[in-house]
Amino acid sequence: MLQDAIATRVFAAASVAIGSSSGALWTEAMGTLTFDDSAARTRVETVFDLASLTKVIATTTAVMELVSRGRLRLDEPLTALFEEWRGADRERVTVTDLLDHSSGLPARLADRPGSSRREFEHDICTMPLEYAPRQRSIYSDLGFILLGFAVADRGAKAPADGPPVSLDSVVSGTDDIANPLTFTPAPDIAARAAPTLPMPGDARRGRLLAGEVHDDYAASLGGVAGHAGLFGTAPAVGAFARTMLRAARGDTSRQAPFDPALVKRFITRTGVAGSSRALGWDTMLPTSSCGTRMTAAAFGHVGFTGTSLWIDPVRDRYFVLLTNRACGGGTLDQMRDVRRAFHDALGDV
Repeated sequence: MLQDAIATRVFAAASVAIGSSSGALWTEAMGTLTFDDSAARTRVETVFDLASLTKVIATTTAVMELVSRGRLRLDEPLTALFEEWRGADRERVTVTDLLDHSSGLPARLADRPGSSRREFEHDICTMPLEYAPRQRSIYSDLGFILLGFAVADRGAKAPADGPPVSLDSVVSGTDDIANPLTFTPAPDIAARAAPTLPMPGDARRGRLLAGEVHDDYAASLGGVAGHAGLFGTAPAVGAFARTMLRAARGDTSRQAPFDPALVKRFITRTGVAGSSRALGWDTMLPTSSCGTRMTAAAFGHVGFTGTSLWIDPVRDRYFVLLTNRACGGGTLDQMRDVRRAFHDALGDV
């Protein structure tokens, strides 16, 4: 099925990692780094722009770490975090509302953003809300950009409870030279990245982005942001998935923030009307990208560039699919169909 998707140019490169709580079951790379006839073959060590998998692997994990240390509360109002987040319609919006995409913020800014945290924070905190908070859920990069800023602020100091917490620090323990999870890849890692192409409105259009973040907001923020910017290999994402899978199945051997009770809180649907969102994570619906054969306990996320991570504690399985659809490949709908077929094909594994 994946080879067919490559042949029909949904994406050029793909890397998969399937496993259980005890280890990997299948790891394989397919295709070439671009559609060019002379392009290099994809390898298991190929690094992909993980796009919105950043939201769960880095940002949500960092929030879990801060919550576990008592440096941040899920019910903490944004008025305590951002001076410009003011207004009668905003006073009750909390960290939880950013995590489950029910804050009232739209998906993206109406106008092109500036090039600094200050400009992003001002624009997001003062823009009109699109709907009443907690009445619905609209997937929002803007909410996770704010969460990235909150992690930077609350995690910066190193009190007696441990070292500083950052988006970088929560992924640094799982990277290695062969299989990194990293923001702003070093030149040797960037050299083996699956490229993407800038979007039409991006000032970088006209050249390949290899080891440079595809998302223009994340690029404006220096490559490290709460919603996008993380790069990694399929085995590295699989290693993170195993940690989450073990915690979701009750394994208490890992230290915070991977405490089973805390992980359960973050992967449980929050109950916003019509939404499948948990805290950072999405949950299983038969109509979603995870296909029809996951159990109701499954949780996961996808990324715009063509990436996907789903974890099913009942089946004791995780499923990583990394592609570079955003390198002249197929549409979002075509990618969604591939993801569903991919997970359904693995239903008996």
